[in-house]
Amino acid sequence: MDSFFRSEEMCLVQLFFQTESAHNCIDELGHLGLVQFKDLHPGTADFQRRFVKEVKKCEEMERILRKQLYFVTFFDKLEQELKEINSNRDTLRQNFTQLTEINHLLHMTDDFFGEAGSTIEMSSSSVHSFVAGVIKHERFPAFEKILWRLFHGNFVLRHAEIKPHQEENMEVFVKKDVFVVFVQGDQVRGKIRKLCDGFHASMYPCPNNAAARKEMRTNVNMRMEDLRLVLKRTEEFRVTTLTAAAANLREWTAKVKKMKAIYYTLNLCNIDITQKLIIAEIWCPVSDLSSVHAALIKGSEQTGSSVTPIMNRIHTQQTPPTFNRTNVFTSGFQNIIDAYGVGDYQEINPAPYTMVTFPFLFAVMFGDCGHGLLMTLLAVWLILHEEHFRKLKNELVDMLVSGRYIILLMGIYSIYTGLIYNDCFSKSFNLFGSSWSVRHMFHPQGPWTNETLHNSDYLQLDPLVSGVYSGNPYPFGIDPMWNIALNKLLFLNSYKMKMSVIIGVVHMLFGVMLSLGNYINFKDVVLKFIPELVFMLSLFGYLTFLILYKWCVVIKSDSAPSILLLFINMMFFDYSSNGAMLYKTQKPVQIFLVVVAGVMVPWLLFAKPLLMYREHKTIFIRFVLMLMNANTQVFSVIYHSSFYFKMNHIKYIQTIFSLQISMGDIFVYQGIHTIEYCLGCISNTASYLRLWALSLAHAELSEVLWKMVLQVALRVTSGMGSVLLAVTFATFAVLTVTILLVMEGLSAFLHALRLHWVEFQNKFYQGSGYKFSPLSFDKMLNMK
Repeated sequence: MDSFFRSEEMCLVQLFFQTESAHNCIDELGHLGLVQFKDLHPGTADFQRRFVKEVKKCEEMERILRKQLYFVTFFDKLEQELKEINSNRDTLRQNFTQLTEINHLLHMTDDFFGEAGSTIEMSSSSVHSFVAGVIKHERFPAFEKILWRLFHGNFVLRHAEIKPHQEENMEVFVKKDVFVVFVQGDQVRGKIRKLCDGFHASMYPCPNNAAARKEMRTNVNMRMEDLRLVLKRTEEFRVTTLTAAAANLREWTAKVKKMKAIYYTLNLCNIDITQKLIIAEIWCPVSDLSSVHAALIKGSEQTGSSVTPIMNRIHTQQTPPTFNRTNVFTSGFQNIIDAYGVGDYQEINPAPYTMVTFPFLFAVMFGDCGHGLLMTLLAVWLILHEEHFRKLKNELVDMLVSGRYIILLMGIYSIYTGLIYNDCFSKSFNLFGSSWSVRHMFHPQGPWTNETLHNSDYLQLDPLVSGVYSGNPYPFGIDPMWNIALNKLLFLNSYKMKMSVIIGVVHMLFGVMLSLGNYINFKDVVLKFIPELVFMLSLFGYLTFLILYKWCVVIKSDSAPSILLLFINMMFFDYSSNGAMLYKTQKPVQIFLVVVAGVMVPWLLFAKPLLMYREHKTIFIRFVLMLMNANTQVFSVIYHSSFYFKMNHIKYIQTIFSLQISMGDIFVYQGIHTIEYCLGCISNTASYLRLWALSLAHAELSEVLWKMVLQVALRVTSGMGSVLLAVTFATFAVLTVTILLVMEGLSAFLHALRLHWVEFQNKFYQGSGYKFSPLSFDKMLNMK
């Protein structure tokens, strides 16, 4: 439980395991996620490390896997299988394309031969040759022009456009033309065939008579039907194979990333001269040493190693990393703390207390139970559909999902403070009945009459009149009567301002109390904690007491003293104005508290530096006396000893003399701390007045939206009033969400963040450590 309130106790451990079991051992530690490896080669460049080739190979595999699914064919057995499938498919589709073109050619040549017969004078002694084929539509004009230039019209050319079809390697439809060229002589026919090759035209055999062409068309159609069936089966098999590969794609990607992380970790380790033993140094929580040892043994057993990995705990002066355990609920608040600065090792962790104080301070500025309910519903929606929103891969949505529990608590606390303020969309609830009564102000109990009511612009309730004020405050929150009072703003101004001061002083005192844990650890309770606590209690704790005391006693409004003037006169010992006092012994008590607070300042400034000077002086005197009383034989041994012993002795003396510190530096540092704390108490208390300012601003904006938007539509009584109300309500809802929920919510969030980072955490939190970054496969894959 102690680790929840301060960082985990860490230790430095040296690991020894065999080279053949290193991969499995680190794999088990990565799944455990509780080990941070130290770099044993801090000055070595990446390209000089042992496993740099393996890391680059894993990066190449990652690059391949990030591409289209087709590229998984580069892997081993699947690669050969898919290459063969693709090759067969290409051949089949090419054959199908050729048969399709032949089919179109045979279908159109009947007309071509008829036209050519009427043009050419056929003789029984001469046999005319022809060339038939298919050419791309955009190439045909140039092909025809070349034919005319070569043969000067001594040929008959017939062509027709065929329906476009999709070719294998082109994802667009290609227009093609069927052509037949009738010529005389085989020599001319050979020239035309060469010309067709130059234009990449496909030439196909075509019989002379119609019967042969019909028979050939029948055969071609049969072959096309067979090829369609084969192509369909081939494509189905290819899709099945790729689908199976796609199912394993995520698993392969995870394995490659794990391999890369393992080899990267191995680059941080040392390998002995025999290349059989790997040495590593790790940071891990003390409470998890047994789990780490069990993971190492498991990894060693998987490889069948005969040597059990060895763990050797090292005592070191190095500062360990800071590790705070979190879960899905606390991680958002811990991120808020870490954004300010990672805590020092074993320092008090503010996150558990921030889970209560952060949403509460937000709610003080955002207090409206209606707006808080909307925020709570948003948070519940995010929690219930967390997995769906994470799949959207949107930065803003991811940020909202990560802070879903923060939003939930802010909404719940806003509902609470809204009930305290008795404010719901700028309207009040009258749940318990008001403690004020207007009826008793009228005659005969009171001074009012009907004429008074009609002739006065405003009237003031007098609590001294019997029955006007019941004497019992409203059971929970602010009395609803204040919602219709003309001096509502003056009352809320005073109430929220004093409330902000009380909350701020209590919050800062709580931070000072938390510093006790750190001061006990660093033995600074008397030198720092006591003077800091007494200083704040003497001044600002007393200010809080004055506010509460004035609330509790009955004082006439015209004779009630101002708390601000009382506090200022207290600081300047000004009691000559004969101002009213709250209680009899107020003057001596205030003088005593100011004197005590003044005494705490030199205590903070001089006590610790003088004590440090005394301790270091005592250590130095003891060392000098030890040297003076030492036996002369010891010095003789030192003088006649080896050079190595002499150098170690000289270094030891230099270390002792280095204990003489500069008192000027200590006084300057302590003076800065004292001035920062004393002035910070004043400025930080004033800073908490932002609670008052933002709370009033939020309430006034909500009231303005109600009066100037929705209330206008509610007063319309004409036939179109319902339509106007629907439009106005939509406008009211949009303005409420954008201005009051989003803009005001973000403003209150940022101000609550500042109050925690500056006013609260600087009382006890240094935030100068470095974060524990373990090798964790789960976090690595989730981040990716």
